[in-house]
Amino acid sequence: MASAQNPDPWYISLLGLAESFRTSNPPNIRLCVHCLQSIFNFKPPPRIEARTHLQLGNILLSHTKNLDLARQHLEKAWNISSSISSFDDVRFEAGSILAQIYEKQTQTQLAKPILRKAIEMSLQAPYWRCRLLFQLAQIHVAEKDFVSAVSLLGHGSDFAHTARSEYTRLLFLLAKGLVLLVEKKMSEVHECLTMAGQLIEVYHGSPVQKESLKVFFLVLQVCHYLMAGQVKSVKPALKQLQQSIQTITQLHQEDEPLPINPVDLFQWMPKEHMCVLVYLVTVMHSMQAGYMDKAQKYTDKALIQIEKLKMLDAHPLLSAFQLMLLEHIIMCRLIMGNKSVAIQEIFQACHVCQQQPRLFTSHGAQIHTLLGLYAMSMNCMEAAEAQFNTALRLSTDKDLWTFINLNLAIVYLRQNRQSELMGLLERIDPERLTSTSHSMKASAYYVHGLQAFFQARYNEAKRFLKETLKMANEEDLNRLTSCSLVLLGHIFLSLGNSREAMNMVTPAMQLAAKIPDVHVQLWASSLLKDLYRLCGDPVHEAEEYRIHNNFSQSLLKDHFQSSQMSEHNLIQWTEGPCPFHLNSSAVGTSAML
Repeated sequence: MASAQNPDPWYISLLGLAESFRTSNPPNIRLCVHCLQSIFNFKPPPRIEARTHLQLGNILLSHTKNLDLARQHLEKAWNISSSISSFDDVRFEAGSILAQIYEKQTQTQLAKPILRKAIEMSLQAPYWRCRLLFQLAQIHVAEKDFVSAVSLLGHGSDFAHTARSEYTRLLFLLAKGLVLLVEKKMSEVHECLTMAGQLIEVYHGSPVQKESLKVFFLVLQVCHYLMAGQVKSVKPALKQLQQSIQTITQLHQEDEPLPINPVDLFQWMPKEHMCVLVYLVTVMHSMQAGYMDKAQKYTDKALIQIEKLKMLDAHPLLSAFQLMLLEHIIMCRLIMGNKSVAIQEIFQACHVCQQQPRLFTSHGAQIHTLLGLYAMSMNCMEAAEAQFNTALRLSTDKDLWTFINLNLAIVYLRQNRQSELMGLLERIDPERLTSTSHSMKASAYYVHGLQAFFQARYNEAKRFLKETLKMANEEDLNRLTSCSLVLLGHIFLSLGNSREAMNMVTPAMQLAAKIPDVHVQLWASSLLKDLYRLCGDPVHEAEEYRIHNNFSQSLLKDHFQSSQMSEHNLIQWTEGPCPFHLNSSAVGTSAML
């Protein structure tokens, strides 16, 4: 019988034949698999048996849809190789891929023990130890077991340091920062990013590695600011990030020699994916700052890039980016008065989730929130309430929870449902908010000001709105500024102070036009029309009447168009899978193809 170092000719022949079938044009996978299976007829030694099972598992995974058979071969490869000493590559590759299959089949309770056992055995295989630690941490993140994930990533950072890999140490450290950011442990995020920033400054690795670490670090820094609602404070970091991504796209990775230390053989993400991610965070910033045109421009660029990349490799990360971009652009459409496009894009977001079912688990609350916002814009208040309540039921994120409740409060205000509103106002008290976001707190002051205005408690309303304006101006929250100014103008008009009203409404109109926010412009033009009439200025009054009428007609036309679409019926969907039969429009269809 053949030894592992000196295999018999039959083994070499069958292996060569299998490879020729695999690489032929077109590949003949059936005969390739047949050749590899024939090896077992010779009762090979355990090393060859384990390696053959691994090869079969990989080929079945890559070229067929027979996941169960691939799993069986990988289970055999793992079980046999686990008991063979110094057989690292086969053992750890089999364990890693097998764990991926279990995860795909939502059987993480089977994946985790294998990865733990593999990590225990990998002390003398530094590359595999790091790879397996990353993989197990990723499963814990998916299960929202952030404590275990942070612990594993911390261990990985320490291990990479002892293995003399500053690059992989930083990857672990930044990944830990990312998990802490998801967990919203802001003080620990700050500590982690401060340490990472200092280490990146003195890092002397290859230019591509250094720049990719810098992009990772700056993405986390920008997200840290945006989650805190600090739109103005983030600008220097965002500018640095945009410069860094330009630098990395000009570097040629193929010109760099392969790292000598195998622990350095990791990549955070391909630079093409990084480009999409930078577009995404730029869209997030534009959206929060109230620059809808800019958000739209970068979303279009990012979505085109995603479509190109998906043709080469439909990586799940691209679908996550696509979904987050759609979530932001849908809100832009609603602000800009394009409801008919927004509802089609909500439908498209559902299709992205259908392709990657795990996305609906993590983004279902956001999709129902968007449907609630759309229903509000269509004056379907009962449907809006049902959507927001569904989103609250699905949401585990305190910032999203606050955002939903702020909008639900406006629904109750518009329906004059005082008892429900009073119960909700306690939950969105700006002084006691669980959210740490500056913009959420400013928005809470605005909603309280709006409620006081509806009850004609004008002095109290002014007090709340001045607080909103102060906070909005601190961080350049343009949309909140324009909403607060127009509401203050309405208050002064109600109090008979037309000069002060004009001082508020005129800049509100200018700012709303810059965003552009159609609803604030509609509101402001209506007030300006009344103000010019009171001032005895018929020329400007007629001009504002014309502007107001144009906005009204445009919104009414879009409202009618949206109400006629079959996708509009999505506002009735609150349970179960998305009703995909609700699709008739050409744009919706083309978006899904």
